[in-house]
Amino acid sequence: MSIWGIIIGGTAGFALGGPIGGLLGAVAGHAVESKFTTSGPDAQATKRIAFTVAVIALSAKMAKADGVVTHNEITAFRARVHIPPAEVKQVGRFWDLARKTPNGFEEYATQVARLFAPRAPVLEQLMDLLFHIAQSDGDITAPELSYLARVADIFGFDQSDFDRLLALHQSNGPSPYEVLGVQHDIDDQALRDHWKRLVRTHHPDTLTADGMPEEFIAAANDRLAKINAAYDALARQRGL
Repeated sequence: MSIWGIIIGGTAGFALGGPIGGLLGAVAGHAVESKFTTSGPDAQATKRIAFTVAVIALSAKMAKADGVVTHNEITAFRARVHIPPAEVKQVGRFWDLARKTPNGFEEYATQVARLFAPRAPVLEQLMDLLFHIAQSDGDITAPELSYLARVADIFGFDQSDFDRLLALHQSNGPSPYEVLGVQHDIDDQALRDHWKRLVRTHHPDTLTADGMPEEFIAAANDRLAKINAAYDALARQRGL
């Protein structure tokens, strides 16, 4: 069963408390146990569920951060996340419920952050999705930028991390150095080693093992392709 069938149908054999659990219960139409599984056999399943709900909730609330929810933002979400045609209507309902919940975005961000290490690549993937949605209707607005900065802070990213993520989504396009997050004076061997680390940590297989659902692989592949293209560009420049 797809991740959408699990969260919408309420068929998971475990539950999460807090705002994520509350949203799951509202969508499934039943009360959710006050339980938060962070270890044992259900730990990975819990991560996948929490990651998916957090993406929807944070995307929906960010889409109205500047006071306007546009068709472009919803389309951008669907372009980066695989949703079977049969589930589109229900996921749209999930989006609307998340947008209207009384819980603030910080509560959703804090709850999902507890499942992963600070600055975890899977959390960076979530941030990348949020940046993509914010940029979908043109430049990222000041309210959206503040929203993104606060979520990044909750996830453990520092200012240099945030600046790097922002550069990846600037309208004029990032430089290869910005994509890789390295300085221009980095030596060739250090550049190669850094690129290899990025490929390992941002590979879809690594991310799914850390709790990212398979439905988000397309977005992860897009990010990995940008990393490889940036390194290839620098390698050509340097004659590597």
